[in-house]
Amino acid sequence: MRQKKLSDYLLRFAVLLAVILLVLRLTCPSQTRIACVGDSITYGATIRDKSHDSYPAQLGTMLGRKYSVKNFGASGYTLQESCDRPYTSHKRYKKSLDFKPDVVLIMLGTNDTKPYNWISTEAFQDDYRQLILSYQELPSRPDVILMTPASVFPENFNPAKPYKIRAGVAGEAAKAVRELAKELGLPFIDIHEVTASHPEFFLQDGVHPNELGAKAIARTVYEALKDWGY
Repeated sequence: MRQKKLSDYLLRFAVLLAVILLVLRLTCPSQTRIACVGDSITYGATIRDKSHDSYPAQLGTMLGRKYSVKNFGASGYTLQESCDRPYTSHKRYKKSLDFKPDVVLIMLGTNDTKPYNWISTEAFQDDYRQLILSYQELPSRPDVILMTPASVFPENFNPAKPYKIRAGVAGEAAKAVRELAKELGLPFIDIHEVTASHPEFFLQDGVHPNELGAKAIARTVYEALKDWGY
């Protein structure tokens, strides 16, 4: 008799638990997972409070609780595999895959502009296609959104010289991203154009945006996502 009562109790508990889980699923829909892939500009280098003021952090605040925005920026890393620090060799690349994103925002290319890294537009685009594919093949089937690298102002700021990042080549990389987005039919956000007339965003070293610049990038991404129905 006691065993039957225990069985009945366990059965009722299991049913009640299933109902609770169903209600929670219906009333608390899962968050949209957004992976921000990039270099030090995404990471928030030179920004004092990265967890609050980097562009991914500010984007997450703008989007609200229905979204989980994660920062997978890796300082000094490149898009091209032949460069000194390819992004795919960094642990944050693997973490971005494991995140099972619904949306992937890619903003790479600034470090590719260094004299010993840049090969050609074709080489840049070839490796970009492979990076895009690595995300598209995930079980979560994320939407991949391309972002042009930001403008840089090394000619105006002496501290930028050690980076060896070239403004002209950054323009070439941005053009390459635009062409690739058109070729593949992918949405893209032109951060290069948005930042081109705002050297005040890069006052510290001509390369890394300050909190104001990160906010402008986040706002641009936020408005694009909303326009596209996210």
